[in-house]
Amino acid sequence: MSTTTARKRPHLTRRLIQLYAGLALYGTSSALLVVAGLGLEPWGVLHQGLAERTGITIGVVSIIIGAIVLLLWIPLRQRPGLGTVSNVFAVGIAMDGTLALVPDVHGPAARAGVMAAGIVLNGVATGLYIAARFGPGPRDGLMTGLHRRTGRSIRLVRTAIEAAVVVTGFLLGGSLGIGTVLYALAIGPLAQFFLRFFAIPDNGGPTAATPPSGQAILPQ
Repeated sequence: MSTTTARKRPHLTRRLIQLYAGLALYGTSSALLVVAGLGLEPWGVLHQGLAERTGITIGVVSIIIGAIVLLLWIPLRQRPGLGTVSNVFAVGIAMDGTLALVPDVHGPAARAGVMAAGIVLNGVATGLYIAARFGPGPRDGLMTGLHRRTGRSIRLVRTAIEAAVVVTGFLLGGSLGIGTVLYALAIGPLAQFFLRFFAIPDNGGPTAATPPSGQAILPQ
């Protein structure tokens, strides 16, 4: 076995561990926001609203929506990676698993603490997942694909998508509140910090501290 091959194996192993740890933690963090009941992240509002209307668990709704969004990549000519496909299933499974294990919380202090833990853990999960470099999540791929096809800025496309998602989810009965606002304000700085913290050197190349040009930093 060559020295180069020997170096690549632990490198790939670490990337895979980060990928699936990040996806699992992302699902866990989203579940904590549900438990807190103070407002969800934008796509979580939609997932919860659909879950309320259909009687399907929120994790399964997340998987279904992720699969539908992934199909929208076809006309946009986006190419999924391992992380993209894994995202569709792993986050929803982890979310339902966490909700089955974590008890309800009562009282404003306890709920605020769970909400804060969910937001911070979401930032950790985002850093782990993106730094693994296995491709963007289906929702981020939709955003970057629309950006390329329309010529509109990433900021404008993302804002338009998430505004539509939040409004639709809220009208369906999803939870919109202070947690939604705090998430929107905190997730960017948190994700950027943990993205650098969990960056993996590219086998002697430059450290992967930032995502490729045009790629969003959020996996969901």
